[in-house]
Amino acid sequence: MPKSDTAPAAKSTAKTQLTPEDWIHAAGQVLVNKSIDAVRVDALSKDLGVTRGSFYWHFKDREDLLRQLLVSWRDRATEQIIDRFERRNTKPRELIRELLMLPFHGSSAKVGASTELAIRAWARRDEMARHFVDEVDGKRLAYISQCFSGLGFDIPESRTRAFMLYSFMLAESLLSEHGAQTQHEERQRSLERMLVQMPAAESPGASD
Repeated sequence: MPKSDTAPAAKSTAKTQLTPEDWIHAAGQVLVNKSIDAVRVDALSKDLGVTRGSFYWHFKDREDLLRQLLVSWRDRATEQIIDRFERRNTKPRELIRELLMLPFHGSSAKVGASTELAIRAWARRDEMARHFVDEVDGKRLAYISQCFSGLGFDIPESRTRAFMLYSFMLAESLLSEHGAQTQHEERQRSLERMLVQMPAAESPGASD
C-alpha cells in the first residue's frame, strides 16, 4: 500500500511542475535532432518522465503542440527581435549592421539556425508549417525594407536590398561552419558597404 500511495503523488507533482514551454522545448529538440515525424506524445512523455495525462493537461492534442511550437519559434525568432530593436530606437544604418551580424551571435545563433532549418524542412510538406514560415519571411522582409526606406531608398530598391540582406542572413546561418571567422566578417562588411551605397545617378542621355 505505501508504494501505491506514493506513486500518484509523484506523478501529480511532475504534472504540475511541467509547463507548456517545457513540452515545446522538448518537441523542438526532437524536431532538430530527428524530424517532425519523431515528435510524438508517447515519446515526449517518456523523455520527460511523465504520463500522457501530463501532456493533455496543457494541450488538446499533438496538432495543438505543433502549432504552439511554431508560434513560439515565430515570436522568439522574429517578433521579439524586432521589438528589441524598436525599443532601442536603433537608427537604420546601425540596424542594418546589427541584422547582418545576427548569424554570428555564438551558440544562440547556431541553435536558432538549426531550429530554422528543421522548420523549413518541415514546411516543405506541411501546410501549417508553411503558413508560419511564409508569415515569418514576410514580416522580416517588410521590416528590413523599412530600414532601407529610412536611408532614403525608394520602395522597389528597398525591397530588393532587403531581399539581398535577408538571403545573406539565411545563408550565413546555414553555412556557419564554412570559412574562418575573418572570412565571415569580411563578407559581412563587404555586403554592408554595397547595401547602404546609393546607386549612381544616371548620366544625361544614358537611356538613349
